[in-house]
Amino acid sequence: MHTVVVRVWLPDRPGALGQVASRVGAVKGDVLAIEILEAGGGRVIDELVVALPDDELVDLMVNEVHAIDGVSVEHVRPLEGGYTDGGLLALSLAAEVAEAATGERLDRFVDAVQRLTESAWSMVVQQGAVVASRGDTPNAEFVSSLMAGRSHLLDPSQATGDLFWSDLPHAGAWVAAGRPDRPIHERERIRLDLFARVADPLLVG
Repeated sequence: MHTVVVRVWLPDRPGALGQVASRVGAVKGDVLAIEILEAGGGRVIDELVVALPDDELVDLMVNEVHAIDGVSVEHVRPLEGGYTDGGLLALSLAAEVAEAATGERLDRFVDAVQRLTESAWSMVVQQGAVVASRGDTPNAEFVSSLMAGRSHLLDPSQATGDLFWSDLPHAGAWVAAGRPDRPIHERERIRLDLFARVADPLLVG
């Protein structure tokens, strides 16, 4: 079996998701999980985990889904390892941070952020200095200016682009992560914010 994660835009109307599942089934695919990443303006963005008998069926599945009126595929990627629900993953990673020794929690946290957001890089910045990072991180001042430029939004979760960020007020820091290969959606931002709120007090000391 070949398992992929498919991000789909579809109209917010009864039966639209059923049509997508039906087209997946038409190519002998099995929908294993569904997560709603964003909804509004008459549109819904869903993430589906799909098992296919063969990787050569991926393109055929995408064409079948695209054929549905008003539906488009944003991104398809192979699933590496077993599937874990995003909420359960966040709880598991928070437990790992909590159970780590005090001096190891920051490293566990920045690792966890990268896993949770599936990002190319992540960093924690405190008093203008990068205190922990993973991947090829950009300049901290550049990231800070991007965050400041978006802070005027009434709801920062609606920002576009490939940048996650969250404040860590207890630790007197902030965390950011970048994912250039696909857009970031509302539920993913909310999940990071909640994870950061849980982990933040654990990073003090």
